[in-house]
Amino acid sequence: MRLSRIAKLLLAVLALGAATAHAIEPFTIRDIRVEGLQRTEAGTVFSYLPVRVGDRLDDEKSSQALKALFATGFFKDVRIEVQGDVMIVMVEERPAVAVVDISGTKDIEKDSLKKALRDNGLAEGRIFDRAVVERAEQEIKRQYLSRGRYAAQVTTTITPLERNRVGVSFVVAEGEIAKIRQINIVGTKEIREKDLLSELNLSAGNWVSWYTKNDQYSKAKLNADLETIRSYYLNRGYLEFNIESTQVSITPDKQDIFITINVTEGQKYKITEVKLAGELLIPEAEVMKLIDIKPGDAYSGQKVADASKKIVDRLGSEGYAFANANAQPEINKEKAEAAFTFFIDPGRRVYVRRVNVGGNTRTKDVVIRRELRQMEGAYYDVEKLNESKKRLDRLDYFREVTIDTPPVAGTTDQVDVSVNITEKPTGAILAGIGFSSADKLSVSGSVSQQNFMGTGNAVSVQANSSKVNKTYSASYTNPYYTVDGVSRGFDAYFRTYDPDSQNLGDYRLRTIGAGVRFGYPLTNIDTLTFGLNPEHSKLTLGSTPPARFTNFVAAYGNSTNTLLGTLSWSRDTRDSGLNPTEGGVQSLALDSGIAGSLRYYRITYNHARYFTVFRDAVIALRADAGIGRGTSGKPLPFYKNFYAGGLGTVRGFRQSSLGPKDSNGEYMGAEGRLVLNAEYLMPLPGFGRDKSIRWGAFVDGGNVFSQGAGFKFGDLRWSSGLMLDWTSPFGPLRFSYAFPMNKKVGDALQRFQFQVGNVF
Repeated sequence: MRLSRIAKLLLAVLALGAATAHAIEPFTIRDIRVEGLQRTEAGTVFSYLPVRVGDRLDDEKSSQALKALFATGFFKDVRIEVQGDVMIVMVEERPAVAVVDISGTKDIEKDSLKKALRDNGLAEGRIFDRAVVERAEQEIKRQYLSRGRYAAQVTTTITPLERNRVGVSFVVAEGEIAKIRQINIVGTKEIREKDLLSELNLSAGNWVSWYTKNDQYSKAKLNADLETIRSYYLNRGYLEFNIESTQVSITPDKQDIFITINVTEGQKYKITEVKLAGELLIPEAEVMKLIDIKPGDAYSGQKVADASKKIVDRLGSEGYAFANANAQPEINKEKAEAAFTFFIDPGRRVYVRRVNVGGNTRTKDVVIRRELRQMEGAYYDVEKLNESKKRLDRLDYFREVTIDTPPVAGTTDQVDVSVNITEKPTGAILAGIGFSSADKLSVSGSVSQQNFMGTGNAVSVQANSSKVNKTYSASYTNPYYTVDGVSRGFDAYFRTYDPDSQNLGDYRLRTIGAGVRFGYPLTNIDTLTFGLNPEHSKLTLGSTPPARFTNFVAAYGNSTNTLLGTLSWSRDTRDSGLNPTEGGVQSLALDSGIAGSLRYYRITYNHARYFTVFRDAVIALRADAGIGRGTSGKPLPFYKNFYAGGLGTVRGFRQSSLGPKDSNGEYMGAEGRLVLNAEYLMPLPGFGRDKSIRWGAFVDGGNVFSQGAGFKFGDLRWSSGLMLDWTSPFGPLRFSYAFPMNKKVGDALQRFQFQVGNVF
């Protein structure tokens, strides 16, 4: 009790002393002085002070001034003193951060971490704040946690420096990446656990985890996998499926992670009826065709969502931008049945007031607008908007394209179309080395700009050299030579062809030419192209040329000048130009010597179709046919013959080796060719759904046919085998191992064939 009274007495004395020390006799301020500044300007202090010369200063105003200056965060201590009628502000500045250093980092770049620290308030030149430093330390740890390095440690050191500055140093011990050791899904009855695990991106690790990183845990990846599991069940009829809980545990050494997912499957529901309700502006029969759900089918959440989207898109193509089609289930739990009613609300018909383009700092507006199919003042049309986005994506000028349709304020029937793009570099300086079983070593280089000065025009210069082919070329293309999309391009090239190493003839052909070409868009997927190329060729024969070479020289001479004409039609409906899974591409082309020394024509037809058959497995079917003839009583030039065999035609046979041979035993090719290919492609096991690396099986068939012998289906050579395609960071790689199925005497076999890098 006595101690308590003494404590109270001391507190009272201290309070009285503090009140006495801070008490200010009110007076009118004649002048204000600031003392103790080192880096901060006096004007900065005056801008924060709530009092000015001529104001009356008292205890309340003094307290407000102290609070205002402390709130700036610039000062460690602030005092106010009075000399006569002069107010003196005494400050002690906080130290400034002179240096921020991070050491010990390997997995994360220092610049990336420093940017994260700047975003959290810690950077060189800023005021030192220990709370900010602690947040910065936690941010570094968070960055490492997001990469699975749960054992990462950060040691922070604050070093005082001259002129009231400090250095902040972070020493990082990254530790090892924690790996997922086991994933358990508890509660599965109807669906096998291993089937679910095969759907996940995360895994307990396999032989390619060093590349895919699928054994490194992250919360975002786990959430994505939980949605994958949910979709897997909902798409198979389990309408009441639920994920009850998820546990993620890590071992004390922070090296191993164990994941447990608890699920409740529920019953498998079947659809008994599908109905429509609401305002049907489109005939009911047409709407029902958009719904891929039939009575008796197992419930599928994906099919229900797809049907709603198709109905909304169909209404959107009629101008109803804010349409809704909500599917409401009527569940019978006893019978495990569900009936669905799609309630359709089209809303008001909407017009497009204005189309705005943003994000383009280099690409001109007209380059973007000419690809748009949605016009200002017209009805809103979702199909035209989708087509516009596809066309912009197809340009390959932009990293991202988004199209939004914000409503116009104050109206109920107007929207604006906002096209926002993120540009990416479209120029490239490339140099590469390739190797193939056909062309051996090749060296290539190119300089190209697909969006020259933001005009949408393409310019390129290329140089490619291999043992057989050398090509030097330049090209320019204006895809919108006219406003309706007619393209025009110019090409110039110099080529040499020396096929002796491939046993295709002891001669050397040098060609120089230039030309102009035009492309006319028939539809969004069809293009007609035509062009003219004046070309000069010089043929040099070997020491013992066969009769066909000398006959050619006798008919045409060693040097020829020809005007070449080209005409082609192409149609492309593929979903991807790099790794297609649906659609197809086909082309029909004619090239002909229409004037000058060489008189001939060649017609080629190519067709490829792609089908997704099971998850990510794709069947690719291809056909390639060609025929060539000489005109004006002259034969087809021998170096315009078709060849078959090897990669790209019939694998398992030596490159260009199929067909007849001349008197020197060299492969002649022929005036006609037919090649058929079928491939079954799948992602490589362990790589998940990564389409950049695929393997599969193939069947090839093909041959060349001379004009005199004619075409016989029984003369086709067939092979089958295994293949691996990898679009690697350093170029495409292709490998195949084939088994010729009907080889004949004289055929040159080459079971293993490969190509590393692009060969032109």
